[in-house]
Amino acid sequence: MTLPDTLSTTLPTTPRAGIRTLARVGFAAKGVVYGLMGALALLAATGQQQGQTADKKEAVQTLQSLPGGPVLLGLIALGLLAYIVWRVVQAVRDTEDKGTDAAGIARRVGYAASGLLYASLAWYAAQLALSGSADSSGNARQTLTARVLDWPAGEWLIMLAGAATIGVGVYQLYQAYSGRFQKNIQSSDIPAGQQNTVYRLGQLGYTARGIVLGIIGYFFIQAGRQSRASAVGSTDEAFDLLASMGPLVLGVVALGLLAYGLYMLVQAKYPVLKV
Repeated sequence: MTLPDTLSTTLPTTPRAGIRTLARVGFAAKGVVYGLMGALALLAATGQQQGQTADKKEAVQTLQSLPGGPVLLGLIALGLLAYIVWRVVQAVRDTEDKGTDAAGIARRVGYAASGLLYASLAWYAAQLALSGSADSSGNARQTLTARVLDWPAGEWLIMLAGAATIGVGVYQLYQAYSGRFQKNIQSSDIPAGQQNTVYRLGQLGYTARGIVLGIIGYFFIQAGRQSRASAVGSTDEAFDLLASMGPLVLGVVALGLLAYGLYMLVQAKYPVLKV
């Protein structure tokens, strides 16, 4: 077999195959990020590391100290970029057949928005990979919230954002206990002895993600009610709130996020992609 023949069997040869590859790489990168977040929170819950809970940027930053850190960070940046492209393709090409009515357009916009939320994280990882340092913009969420609070009816807009975030969290819980999350994975391709384990990983992962999103939404509502941008919190602050309830509570949610990360890696290997 010649080298060109070998490449033709391993590289995408059509636009559709290229998009599928982007999606799978994106799922893997997302899985690594959530896995790191869950692992750091679990270390904090078990007392092995003090103050090691982290949001997505801080979790990615831990890769910097590993051997080949810049390469790993570069791969995460490219993977998250691939995820963004996939979500935009979902929205533009309507791969999920949501249609063009108001509800369908809203769902498609949601796909694009959920991808674009990772843009700042991808840029952060790229900066770390290229220069070894980056502006974490830890107060960016609070700065934006402060600006919105200055708008007419700004408090209501922030509370609406909080309610929407809680709604997404509730939907994650619904997916966990209805089993709807399974539609994103080709379960029949998974070895029979592993299917139940993968299902439980998904259940635990979507539950933990729903809880964290619900807490973040609560922070937004409090910021709106109090007209105080500093009340807004990220995943890190959500972990702090869970830690105040006891190490067991934090540990369970940390395990859940770790499970979600693993589930994303499974999805990267056995995805259902309508392209």
